[in-house]
Amino acid sequence: MNNHPQPRTAFVAAALLSLYLIWGSTYFAIRIGLDGFAPFTLASVRFLLAGSALYLGLRWRGARNPDALQWRNAAVTGVLLLGLGNGLVCYAEQSVGSGLAAVAIASVPLFAALFSVLFGDWPRRGEWAAVLVGLAGVVLLNLGGDLRSPPAGAAALLLAAATWAMGSVWSRRQPLPAGAMNTAVQMLAGGLALALMAAVTGEHWHARPGVPALLAMVYLVVFGSLVGFSAYLWLLRNVRPVLATSYAYVNPPVAVLLGVALGGERIGAMDLAGMAVILAAVVMLTLGRVAPSR
Repeated sequence: MNNHPQPRTAFVAAALLSLYLIWGSTYFAIRIGLDGFAPFTLASVRFLLAGSALYLGLRWRGARNPDALQWRNAAVTGVLLLGLGNGLVCYAEQSVGSGLAAVAIASVPLFAALFSVLFGDWPRRGEWAAVLVGLAGVVLLNLGGDLRSPPAGAAALLLAAATWAMGSVWSRRQPLPAGAMNTAVQMLAGGLALALMAAVTGEHWHARPGVPALLAMVYLVVFGSLVGFSAYLWLLRNVRPVLATSYAYVNPPVAVLLGVALGGERIGAMDLAGMAVILAAVVMLTLGRVAPSR
């Protein structure tokens, strides 16, 4: 008899649900925020505010400061995930719609599976099948849409997906700060990298961001960063990479539905079919996680 059942199943479900809904809505929030902030500035302020608040709060409560190796590993991961991964999404959304950006980032699980092979962790047969089903759903979701985008925006989204996946896979094999301190350090490192990118590209502050842009910033800091990113890092340490990155399949339908509800976009039968296939891929990943290993 197995005395060690699957741990924290309810926590896994809650963390996945928060990523599916919150991160699906952040694409729309980024789009609103770009009306008042330049792209790298928007992302930098978001993560520096969230990271600083979390780090200072943890230290005030007596949390240990990470050692040098943990700082280094968390900083590298933060630059890959947030500096490049999220920063390039913000850059792309200047010319690419929020729904299309979410669709492009749906390639993260595929990149994660490929990068896992580099570390000798071959995806299971069911995980490969789920990846392919999820990508098929993304194709269905956009068969009736216009996937054309400026080359710079398309390249930025592809690089964002690749660097996010690489950071996710690499970080699982490194000693990192414990608990929420890992989240804080990664956001600080990513925020500093984004500030440097903003300076190098010559970004300037808008004179006075409007109320919608400021509210979008608050949402991104509190929910997109403190809640969502914390849930994601917890998942990376507790489930397989393909399941942890499965949010990328659900985010496109969420982003599309928000566009319909708040942006006046239309949705057709092919879109609904694509969403159904994407959700089926997530179910396949979840069932693959709880199935016994050979």
